[in-house]
Amino acid sequence: MKTIDLNADVGEGFGAWSMGRDADIFASVSSANIACGFHAGDPVVMDRAVSEAAAAGVAVGAHPGYPDLAGFGRRSMALGEAEVYCAVLYQIGALRAIAGARGLELGHAKPHGALYNDAAADAAKARAVARAVKDSGGLYLVGPPASRLEVAAAELGLRFAGEFFADRAYRDDGSLVPRSEPGAVIRDREAMIARTLGAVERGVVEAASGAELSIRFATVCLHGDSPEAADFARALRAALAGRGITVAALAQARR
Repeated sequence: MKTIDLNADVGEGFGAWSMGRDADIFASVSSANIACGFHAGDPVVMDRAVSEAAAAGVAVGAHPGYPDLAGFGRRSMALGEAEVYCAVLYQIGALRAIAGARGLELGHAKPHGALYNDAAADAAKARAVARAVKDSGGLYLVGPPASRLEVAAAELGLRFAGEFFADRAYRDDGSLVPRSEPGAVIRDREAMIARTLGAVERGVVEAASGAELSIRFATVCLHGDSPEAADFARALRAALAGRGITVAALAQARR
């Protein structure tokens, strides 16, 4: 029987501004990537996300991004290796303290947005992220398969989990279609389910060009900030179960 982790980016509100239906999403996923205050989230939002995840039995991990609240962390920033390292270390540390107060341990870290994309292609930023994750206790590092992040994780002896995006379109080189381009986000539920089942069962996904890409991964992501996220998560979880595929957090899925 195949086992896969199903994760979602959550805790991305800030102050009086809310985003996503986190409580509904927790009913369907096995792991939560919680924003740590730089691209979204604040201490109260982080604590609420941790508490709700714990109540639902969902594993928690850090979702550190660039210090860019105005841009939701989706704009590249010209930070040096030391700056990226410290920013990621700081964010993981903040979430670890909140999780610890609720009796939980972090299991993974996954960069957010532009930091995710930049570290996938830039060796210095990948090294900075991986070093911060290692120095935070050797969590799983989640990122794009066959990327600079995976190389950096291997060099540091970190456990790496490749990720597939259920609701994002891919380019021929395996990178994500930028959100500024049409069709970058998959809005059709049946199309999302079909492409995810194909990726999980056969290790392939159709790129935006129509080309078939091979992809290997241990976790599937659904973005928690879309209006349909909770419905997508519920439908995908049911579809996976219907094919005999078990959904479990990384620590269980990778045993």
